[in-house]
Amino acid sequence: MTPRLDTRHTCAPAGLPTADDAVAHTLLNCLLREVSAPEHQTAVIDDHLIVRLPRRGTLLRVALRRTSLSGAHRFTGPVLAQSADGPHALGWRELAEHVQAELAGRGGTANDEFLTQLASSHAGVSAALAGRPEPGADRYVESEQALLLGHRFHPAPKARSVDRSGPPTPWSAYAPEARAAFRLRHLAVRGALIAEDAADPGAPALLDGLRAELPDGYRLLPAHPWQYALLRDHPLLTAALARGDVVDLGPGGTPFTATASVRTLYGADAFLKFSLNVRITNCLRKNAAYELAGAVALTRLLAGPFADLARRFPDAAVLREPAFRTLALPGPDGRPNTALYEGFGLIVREGLAGAVRPGLTPLLAAAVADEYPTSSAQIAALLDDAGPAAARDWWARYLRLVVPPVLAAYLDHGIVLEPHLQNVLVCVDADGRPAQVLFRDLEGTKLLPGHHADALAALPPDVAGPMTYDADRGWDRVVYCLVVNHLSELLAALADLAPAAHAARHEAALWGELRTVLAEYAEANGRPDRLTALLDGAPLPAKANLLTRWERRPDREAGYVRLPSPLAPDLLAEAARSGAGAR
Repeated sequence: MTPRLDTRHTCAPAGLPTADDAVAHTLLNCLLREVSAPEHQTAVIDDHLIVRLPRRGTLLRVALRRTSLSGAHRFTGPVLAQSADGPHALGWRELAEHVQAELAGRGGTANDEFLTQLASSHAGVSAALAGRPEPGADRYVESEQALLLGHRFHPAPKARSVDRSGPPTPWSAYAPEARAAFRLRHLAVRGALIAEDAADPGAPALLDGLRAELPDGYRLLPAHPWQYALLRDHPLLTAALARGDVVDLGPGGTPFTATASVRTLYGADAFLKFSLNVRITNCLRKNAAYELAGAVALTRLLAGPFADLARRFPDAAVLREPAFRTLALPGPDGRPNTALYEGFGLIVREGLAGAVRPGLTPLLAAAVADEYPTSSAQIAALLDDAGPAAARDWWARYLRLVVPPVLAAYLDHGIVLEPHLQNVLVCVDADGRPAQVLFRDLEGTKLLPGHHADALAALPPDVAGPMTYDADRGWDRVVYCLVVNHLSELLAALADLAPAAHAARHEAALWGELRTVLAEYAEANGRPDRLTALLDGAPLPAKANLLTRWERRPDREAGYVRLPSPLAPDLLAEAARSGAGAR
């Protein structure tokens, strides 16, 4: 009989945090990773994390549920500041003001948007936690809509702002955490004013089939209803509507469901990735012209490599993006207006019916790895309180599904996949065990020029350029997305489920299993230098979301901080012997 685990004696949280604590913990995660730990201003004392802000002369402390070998500790309760009268609890805004002042003193720069963005994120978290509707019967959709708190290493994961004046559209109408589902806005556009490309004729046919009848000579252009509301007053569009070159058919068809990315919607057995002139976290979520063309170009270019990976790793697959369509209304210069071309651009991504094997249920990896019990996809629900041995078996199965194809894509084909938590679907069997993985979103997929020089040379420079990474940057991206963003977070959720007295030793065993899988791949493939360095404990790259946001840089210019690696064999051996977490 499988041993049962009494969750009252584990490090797992008993329930959801308050919005204040969630925002404070997320900000502290970022500060610790990107600033305080690299500057050696932290310590763990008596089950509390201590963080010193040297430019403020402030000492922060927060209680710990569990320490972590990767430094990604689990916090509980409010963040405290030490004063002459003793410690006092900080509200999220007061903590944010301390961090803002510390960052300003550190670099001599200011950011007058910082507190506003954190306030927006706090509002988003508060709304997500308040009065959620009950989930429907579709566990996959539930997992896509389970991320109430967002990325725990981004300072403002639920921030959003609309890039226009006027009253904001209610977020809840389109937010995944509000379980939004809605009909698309359908536009009929004269055929000559449609721009599109397709690597598979079935993809445009899918779009055409969303509306039964159109006027002769017109093509269907589905639009995200929020985006249509943001763009409908554009002078070129209003003129085209008046002329009849574009006809607003209104909402139509069956509802589509908001997924974790907000702008990508799921329905009609496909994913439609729309542009959305809304800044979410760090980026305005538009499909640039080169991204529209690039998605289809990558689908064509990578057909051979993806077929090879599918043959070698039959339990992993990549969802292709075989078509784009948009509105090409000419401006005064006779060329398509960029704001409308990009604003109405949509990318068709393959659906799940042809990808997920029979009998399996796809779940968003970010929901499986969530720190808190937000859905039936979370790892504690999948394991159903089974013991640590069952958790390690689940982990070993999962690692052998997800790690080898990502490494082979980079090392054998010069393809930089982006397997972060929102880009991977875990397909589980009836017992909750992982049996298949799906990778998605070609926007973050990049090519190493040395492997693909001829193919890249055949593309327009404005499409080929953003599609490439050099080898070092590509490897950083692979290791960050796969190990730091994805596997270490899922590992942390598994470590939370171990009996509290053995959590550190259990965490070390989970890191040891990852090291085993990496070593198996290395031995079978000639011990590539980069993989050997990873196994020897080379520092791990972590995307610097806080500093990127503070410096107001776009995501494509984000840098990395280097984390001490829990994969280092001497560290793992010591942790396994002592059972002590990171200090």
